[in-house]
Amino acid sequence: MNLQSIAFDQICVRFHHLWSQQYLLLTCGNYLASHFNTMTVGWGSLGTMWGKPFAQIVVRPHRYTFQFLEQYNSFTLCAFPEEYRPALSLLGTRSGKHTKKIAESGLTPIASSQVDSPSFAEAELIIECKKIYWQDMDPNHFLDSSIHLKYPDHDYHRIYFGEIVAIKGREKFIKK
Repeated sequence: MNLQSIAFDQICVRFHHLWSQQYLLLTCGNYLASHFNTMTVGWGSLGTMWGKPFAQIVVRPHRYTFQFLEQYNSFTLCAFPEEYRPALSLLGTRSGKHTKKIAESGLTPIASSQVDSPSFAEAELIIECKKIYWQDMDPNHFLDSSIHLKYPDHDYHRIYFGEIVAIKGREKFIKK
């Protein structure tokens, strides 16, 4: 897909829709070393922290991608057109630890422009991030008691902040 560079202050996206309806692929690792994993994510945020544009992601420690986030200093978030929904579903329900789920999905990993973690050729939006912070979620700080229902196994997420260092996307993501 032919994507254009987008400045952070020029991105135009429906943030809640992006996370909760379109979903994103979170990918971490090293493209050149062919050592990376990806997973579909539906929880996170985009914004500004410490004067830097950032993406915030959450990953449970039992997920295979967690190992890559602990080992590598970058990650990417990629959004796809609706036609790739089956691939995102596959990538969100299978582990890459014992299967070649990326190859099974039919998606094509490509080198990113600013980080070691790969992106995908079929993506319509690519957000490249360098990790700048992490923290383990503390259930004692949930102010809304219904949040506990999301964790029946007490497998709380680790939160990662990544400074957004590059964005590429289709024209529909550029503020006019």
